[in-house]
Amino acid sequence: MDWFTRRVHADAALVFTRRTSYPLVAGVLRNFATSASSIRACRSRRHVGPYPGRSVIEHSAPRRRPSSRRYALRRIGALAVVLFAGFVLFRGVSGLLAGGDDGVADAEGSGGQTTDANAGNGSETVASSIVVEPGGTEPDDTVPTDTEPVSTGPATAADPAQVFIVGDSDAGTFGPYLQTLLDGTGVVETSLDYKVSSGLARPDFFNWPAEIDRKLPEVNPDIVVATFGGNDAQGLAVESGEFIIGDPVANEGEWTEEYQQRVGAVMDQLMEGGRTLIWVGIPNDDNPDVTARMAIQDQAAKAAAAERPDVIFVDTWTRFSGRDGGWAEFVIDPRDGEGKDVRADDGFHLNQTGAEILAIDIAQAIRDTLRAQGSAI
Repeated sequence: MDWFTRRVHADAALVFTRRTSYPLVAGVLRNFATSASSIRACRSRRHVGPYPGRSVIEHSAPRRRPSSRRYALRRIGALAVVLFAGFVLFRGVSGLLAGGDDGVADAEGSGGQTTDANAGNGSETVASSIVVEPGGTEPDDTVPTDTEPVSTGPATAADPAQVFIVGDSDAGTFGPYLQTLLDGTGVVETSLDYKVSSGLARPDFFNWPAEIDRKLPEVNPDIVVATFGGNDAQGLAVESGEFIIGDPVANEGEWTEEYQQRVGAVMDQLMEGGRTLIWVGIPNDDNPDVTARMAIQDQAAKAAAAERPDVIFVDTWTRFSGRDGGWAEFVIDPRDGEGKDVRADDGFHLNQTGAEILAIDIAQAIRDTLRAQGSAI
């Protein structure tokens, strides 16, 4: 090491001693500079030459004394290196003395929001501070929605009532003519959903509660016309297909309780949100044994409706019975006052004329509801 380098080391140690509060570090640097200059002043650099086992001595040629400008630049560079080393050492010692954690600072400066992850279930709980807007008021946290408000006024041509007709094959019989009658009001739009051979006794065949859950948001009706029961005078099964109760006549009490509960659940489902529900009963049958089973079903449905005063029950059984209360093949048509055949060949279902007479009764119930709500029809 030449005399210039030795002088730089000595000067750097002196400056560091005067300008820092760490005498120990400065002393170490001064001793290092002195030792290095003493050793290297009398030692030539050695390196291994091309011959194994021999060392080659390489003598340094005498160097010229550097200019004053270069001398000053070297001193400034050495001083900068020493100051940087002192700064790093200062930060490290300060951190140890303060016992601080960069993570705490980062958490405190992250915008006031922390996340707590629960290792047990992988859920996250996010807590954020409430920012008070200028003026002392809290920000409005109301979530905007694109949903249009539901109309609560009377049905009009510009804002018609939505009527949903749903059920088994009976709905498919009277439904089309009911739609024609309601279209004539000018203030009603209708939709029809029916499934032949279905009902509430066999959800393994067709699950009406699930179908209703799917259709109601799609249709969003104001009035629902529902009919179930023509296929329900049998044993009651669950979704898996397992029968839990047998024949309604042989198990009348148990059967009635279960079926009434099913009817009531569907009624509540259809009336949810304040909808008007018109429940259409079933007619009797020309077979006395079948009629005995159907009578139990009809009474269970009427009992469920009686527990819900808002349900409008259309008594199809009575409407298509004779003077003695039994099965009737001919009924007076209210359109012309004449007695007409109203039964299909199976002795249970209504034919076209019978279905139209039943649709007239249902349409009247809907008109009464709309008028009560203020519609001018």
